[in-house]
Amino acid sequence: MGPLYAVFIQNFEKSILVISLSWATFLISTTVFTFLISKVGDRIIEKEYLLMSGYLIRAIAWLLFAFVNNFILLILLLILLGVGEAVGNPSFDTIFAEHLDKGRYVEEYADWKLIENLTVAVAAVIGGLVVSKFGFQILFLTMSALAVVSFLGVLLKSRSLL
Repeated sequence: MGPLYAVFIQNFEKSILVISLSWATFLISTTVFTFLISKVGDRIIEKEYLLMSGYLIRAIAWLLFAFVNNFILLILLLILLGVGEAVGNPSFDTIFAEHLDKGRYVEEYADWKLIENLTVAVAAVIGGLVVSKFGFQILFLTMSALAVVSFLGVLLKSRSLL
C-alpha cells in the first residue's frame, strides 16, 4: 500500500505517532512471523505451498481491508497482512534463488530488483489514481483480486516450471 497508507489511516486516526505505531505493528508482525517461518519453512518440501498460502492470506487481508471500519480491526488486519508477507516472501525468494544461473547471482538478483522497484513505482501511481477516482474500497478489492490471481498462477503452473 506504500504511501497511500498514510492517507487511508487518517480515516481512523489523525495522530502521527499512532499512525507510525500502526505501521510498525505491521512490520513487527512481519518480522515475528518471518522468524517463525524460518524455523519450519525448510521442512516443507514444496515451497510453492508456502507461496500460495502467502498469496491467499494477503488476499483475505486485502478483502477485509475494503470493509474495515475501526482502528482495532485495522491493527488486526495489519497483523494478518504481516503473516501473509512472512509466509509468502521467504518462499518466493527461495524459489527465485533455486532458479538462479551459476555465476550470475548478482546480475539476476539486480534484474529482479529492477523489475520489482519499477512495478512498485507504477503500482503506487495506479493505486493513487484508483483511490482518487474510486476510493480505497475499490483499491483493496483490486489488490485482493490480484493476490487471488497470483495464487491461481502458482497453483496452475506446471511444477517443473517452479
